[in-house]
Amino acid sequence: MSRKPNCMYREIRGQANTRREYMGGVPASRITQFDLGHKKGEFSIMVSLIAKEQCQIRHTALESARIAANRHMTKKAGTLGFHLKIRIHPHVVLRENKQATGAGADRVSQGMRKSFGKAVGTAARIKPGQKLISIRTTKPHYLTAKNALRRASMKLPTPCTVVLDYGEVEET
Repeated sequence: MSRKPNCMYREIRGQANTRREYMGGVPASRITQFDLGHKKGEFSIMVSLIAKEQCQIRHTALESARIAANRHMTKKAGTLGFHLKIRIHPHVVLRENKQATGAGADRVSQGMRKSFGKAVGTAARIKPGQKLISIRTTKPHYLTAKNALRRASMKLPTPCTVVLDYGEVEET
């Protein structure tokens, strides 16, 4: 069965299901690393991606945003020129009541009877003003970090803004 579009899971509805030990068959998160680049480096600037609205962000969207930002920073600043950190973790288990389709599906499917659903993925619940991704870097790579976070925001289901957390930069 094909994956459903993200708009089905974007809005926060109901109570969060987070206790994996009571659920069977929760798929693993696609996010492989939460810290990238030079973790122990001394950087003078920190730029963050901040959400404007509340929503749920699926683990697949977070992974694609991480890949987009990391690839751009690695090409422009090198692996030792930045430290990228994903600040949110997908804890909420998403469920879906799968329906049978095709010939004879009416005899197989149970409709809405006992429709708690099967776990199909995980998501992170986001509040307005919450930091999603942060990049620490040096002054020459400030615009690169800003552009990398802009590219990452294209992959996320909520409007975002890029903010300078600390450091001083001359805007051009």
